[in-house]
Amino acid sequence: MHFIQRNLPRTVLSLILFGLAAQPAQTRAQDVDVATVTVTARKEPVVKKLDKTVYDVSNMARAANGTAQDVLQSTPGISVTADGQIAVKGNAQVTVLVNGKPAAMMSGDERAVALQTMSGADIASIEVITNPSAAYNANGGAIVNIVLKRNRKPGAHAQIKASAADHGLWNAGTSGDFTGKQISVHGNLAYRRDGTKKLRSSAVDWNNPLSGQAGTTVQSSEVFIRRKVDSAQLGVDYALGDSDSLSLSAGYNARRSHPLFDVLNEARDAAGQTMYHRISYGPNEQSDNNASLSYSHQDHGSALKAMVQRSKTSGLIDKSYTDVFVEPVRATGYSHGATRSARQLKQATVDWSRTTDHGQWGMGIDLQDEVNDLDNYQASVDRLTGFETQDPQTTNGYAVATTLNAVYLTDQIRHGTWEALLGGRFERMALRVSPAQGVVQTQHWQAFNPSLHIKHAASDKTDLTFTYRRSLQRPDARDLNPFTTYVDAQNLSRGNPGLKPQLLTSWEVGADAELARLSGSVGAFYRTSRDTVADARSFADNVLVTSKRNGGQARSAGITGSVAWTLDAALRVSMDGGAYRVALSTPDLYGTVRQDDLSGYVNFSVAYDAGADNLSLDAHGQASGITPLGRHGATSSVNLTWKRQLSKTLSFTVNASDIFDGSKRSYRTDASTFRQTGFDHFVARRLYLGLVKKLE
Repeated sequence: MHFIQRNLPRTVLSLILFGLAAQPAQTRAQDVDVATVTVTARKEPVVKKLDKTVYDVSNMARAANGTAQDVLQSTPGISVTADGQIAVKGNAQVTVLVNGKPAAMMSGDERAVALQTMSGADIASIEVITNPSAAYNANGGAIVNIVLKRNRKPGAHAQIKASAADHGLWNAGTSGDFTGKQISVHGNLAYRRDGTKKLRSSAVDWNNPLSGQAGTTVQSSEVFIRRKVDSAQLGVDYALGDSDSLSLSAGYNARRSHPLFDVLNEARDAAGQTMYHRISYGPNEQSDNNASLSYSHQDHGSALKAMVQRSKTSGLIDKSYTDVFVEPVRATGYSHGATRSARQLKQATVDWSRTTDHGQWGMGIDLQDEVNDLDNYQASVDRLTGFETQDPQTTNGYAVATTLNAVYLTDQIRHGTWEALLGGRFERMALRVSPAQGVVQTQHWQAFNPSLHIKHAASDKTDLTFTYRRSLQRPDARDLNPFTTYVDAQNLSRGNPGLKPQLLTSWEVGADAELARLSGSVGAFYRTSRDTVADARSFADNVLVTSKRNGGQARSAGITGSVAWTLDAALRVSMDGGAYRVALSTPDLYGTVRQDDLSGYVNFSVAYDAGADNLSLDAHGQASGITPLGRHGATSSVNLTWKRQLSKTLSFTVNASDIFDGSKRSYRTDASTFRQTGFDHFVARRLYLGLVKKLE
């Protein structure tokens, strides 16, 4: 297989033309209609397929005024913290797709903001894939696929929605679609005034083994970040004939904020005490755009799908600040700084599959080219002259280019009460780190990753399942930064361009059953991670410098379960949760630190439909757990939603989120050179009132 780097467009075109000529055809094997079991869960219908579970959230009351993060939090098996960190059945390595495709905005630090500003009302379903088959590029973990609404009923339809919340927050939007004989057009426009209150506190006791110095620093802040969000989406589907179709889609999002950060810093060491306020104003900006073109052909049990797409996200975080000194009293200090980032993702896929006497086979090619450009600037400013003196330690720029070429083969076999999906994925990856000044570093990897999914129908109402997957997780671009970057007064960050991918393996066994109005599932999992990326810490001028390195190991094993009870046509109750043990081996200055502990999560939901009224309550709890060289505290959330259908086309919704304000999360780290304790409180308590008007 010829390794591809910058000849991606020509290679993509050749592969697509070859695929069109081959014409065996069908979408990915896992998307073909197979024997499914429909059960009732806490959200609307649930469809369990061999390699994924699909939750219909199109009528979720909480989604009417909420965000994509709210919808994910209310989906069984998914845990979402207030700051947007996602875990699937305890697995924090999660890839988020939109309509089955990766997007630049769903990677890195931008993902949390994207989910917190995406409208939940636009989501039709959530697909949860705990152990992805070889057909997916899972990047080492579970997959959550957000499927957006698309009305294909003939004629024209539209709706207008608006909602308002406390703190002066509000949003408004409109969406519409038109479907004719050969063409379907759909799109939406929205404007959102969103915001989050953040409270943070951190205390660090440090000791520098090189100089023998020791001291304490304390940092605390409170800020309300108000964002303005614009978004627009447009899609066109065109039927070329009975078997062929073309689809074109494009989208744009822009987010901007001007947060006023006032961070109080207190430092004590042998030289005495220093106290000052570090004040910054932003602005912070992020914009996303994406476009994709796909062709599909389906005929006589076979199909072909070819797709090319491009997405880009650009960001600016202004890190300028003013230091106002309280003790000792001295002149105010000024600094000008900013981090600019741009991530561009190009992808081309060709997928074939064909039904056979024993089931179906599938194969495909996946080509991805991702480029991350980052630029950091920091300088002290003479307020009288305006002259800036750059800090050479934190002013830098670099680019990270990742090229991934993969081919996969799957074979789905049915025999009596047994069904199996076997898969293999061969990947070649090239990673190039190009600093603005310095030597370019290039690394190459290749791997064969197998997958296996087995289902046995023990009875008409009971299924037994087994899944296995091995995959690579490539390093995050920011972790490859060869330079030092300013984070805050306590912390600097320095990447490691020599990081290797992590190798992850996952096993799961489970059972699903139905009995009258009761349905449930139980499962067990075991996961391992090798070459795990861990923090490596040092000091520079008594400021903590955090870098990254391979060398850690992680193991987790646990049980999960869910139960749903439909008491009658109006009342549904469901609960799911899991308990698991985590063991971590983390390198530290004086050797490897080994730790293990129990953790878990639980979700509870009750929904009551009474004519025009829908009342639902969902509660979520995440237990405390360990982190490399530390641990995090427990969090909780209780949400209440009431939806009133005022008429056939008009509805009114009230959302009360995080009623008991349980989103505060504490943390602790104990390393050989420092001890840090603190908390992050992203206040999620909110009351929203909203209206939706349909035009038919």
